[in-house]
Amino acid sequence: MSCPICGKETLHAFRPFCSKRCADIDLAKWMNGSYAVPSERDEDVDDELDQAVPKPVRPH
Repeated sequence: MSCPICGKETLHAFRPFCSKRCADIDLAKWMNGSYAVPSERDEDVDDELDQAVPKPVRPH
């Protein structure tokens, strides 16, 4: 089995990674949102659309 981060052979202690470094890199990707699990809820789709469309700005 190869490490999903760097491709080296995995070690049993860090499986499925080859080292603590690669495990920490993977954890950081989850924590900062690089990885995400898509949602099927309708409310989430509406929220995404609201954030994607900029709201008009009125002059003062």
